[in-house]
Amino acid sequence: MNGANVSCFAFKFIRLHKRELCRARIAGQLCRTHSQHDSLSPGHLLLSSRYMSHRIHRGYSSKSLVKDCRGLLYRNHGDPSHVVKLESIELPPVGADRVLVKMLAAPINPADINMIQGTYAILPDLPTVGGNEGVGQVAEVGSQVTRLKVGDWVIPRDAGLGTWRTATVLREEDLISLPSDIPLLSAATLSVNPCTAIRMLSDFEDLKPGDSVIQNAANSGVGQAVIQIAAARGVHTINVVRDRPDLQQLTDRLKAMGATHVIKEETLRRPEMKELFKTCPRPRLALNGVGGKSATELLRHLQTGGTMVTYGGMAKQPVTVPVSALIFKDVKVRGFWVTQWKKDHSQDEVAARGMLDELCTLIRAGKLSPPACTEHSLQDFKKALDAAMQPYTSAKQVLIM
Repeated sequence: MNGANVSCFAFKFIRLHKRELCRARIAGQLCRTHSQHDSLSPGHLLLSSRYMSHRIHRGYSSKSLVKDCRGLLYRNHGDPSHVVKLESIELPPVGADRVLVKMLAAPINPADINMIQGTYAILPDLPTVGGNEGVGQVAEVGSQVTRLKVGDWVIPRDAGLGTWRTATVLREEDLISLPSDIPLLSAATLSVNPCTAIRMLSDFEDLKPGDSVIQNAANSGVGQAVIQIAAARGVHTINVVRDRPDLQQLTDRLKAMGATHVIKEETLRRPEMKELFKTCPRPRLALNGVGGKSATELLRHLQTGGTMVTYGGMAKQPVTVPVSALIFKDVKVRGFWVTQWKKDHSQDEVAARGMLDELCTLIRAGKLSPPACTEHSLQDFKKALDAAMQPYTSAKQVLIM
C-alpha cells in the first residue's frame, strides 16, 4: 500500500470514528473529551470505537454520567418553608444492579408535606430528600440490570425514595417503567392519586355500569381521578365539595370530567338528596377523604350492605359510625392506603403492571387527565411549597427538573 493509500485509509477511519463519537455524545455516554480522541493513533481509534460502541449498547459505567445533582433536603421536621433547603447531592457510583435516573418532574402531595412536618405514618431517616412521586428517565444502567434500558421513563415503585432532586441512583427493583408516549404531567402524577382511585373503585365493591359512588373531597387529585375512571366504566358519581366563591366554575369543571352530580357538604343533610336519588341509585360505595361529619353523612346515603372506604382525613376529625347504619343497613367500614397496597403486591409484577397499563390506556384515550398543574423550577421550591399548603387550592404544584 503506497503512502497516498495509507493517508486515505487513515482519513476515512478517523472520519468514521468521529461519526461514532458524535453518536456517543448524543446518547449522553461520552466520558472522554474530543481532543483526547483526536490525539489517538488509528490503531487506538479502532479499539476506542469498539469500546464506545459497547458502552452505547449497554450503557453501563462505574462513574456516574450526571456530574451535578441538586435536591430539596430537610434535616429536621417542621414547617416546610423553614426546614426544606436546596442543596448539592453527591451521587454514588452506578453499581451492577443500580440505575441512574435523571428526574424530569415531581409533584408536591399532601403526604409529602405531612412527612416533612413529621406527622405521616412512615417517616424516613433524616436528613432526607423530599417527594414520593415523580417521573424520571434512565440515563445509565449497571451491568446486571435486565428490565430497564437507557431512555426508559420510570416511576418509583414505593414511597420514601426522595423524588425532589435532579438525579438519583436506585436499585432496578425500586423502579417500574412507563410508556413515554403519555404526557409528562400525567406520568409525574400517576403513581399516587390515580392508583388510589382505581384500587378503591375495583377492590371493595363489584361495581357495574349504572351503579353509583359517592365521595367527598371530590376536587382533590384522588377525587378527580375517581370521577374520570368511574365515568369510563359507566359508573355514576355523586361528588361532594366544600362551598366556595367559585363553586359554579368548579362544578362545571368536574362535570366536564364526567361527574354526574356535584353538591355542597350542606346538601348531604337536606331533603334535596331524595330528589337526587330519583335520577340515580343510592351508592354502593362511599369514598371518604375528609372524616368527621362529612364521613358520617356519606354513610347515611349508602345502600344496605354498602361499603365506605376511608383514604384520608383532611378534617383531622374521627370517623363516627351511627349504630343504626351498622345494625339496620349492615354497612362495611374499610380503610385504604396505596403505600400498603404496593408493599403487599411488591412481588406481584402482574398486578402492578396491569394497573398501570389500564391507567395509561385511559390516558391515551383522553379519558384520564392529570389535575390542573402549576409548574415550578426547582429553584422556586419555596413558592411551590407555599402554594401546595393553601386551602381550596385546585392546582397540583409540580417541580420541573
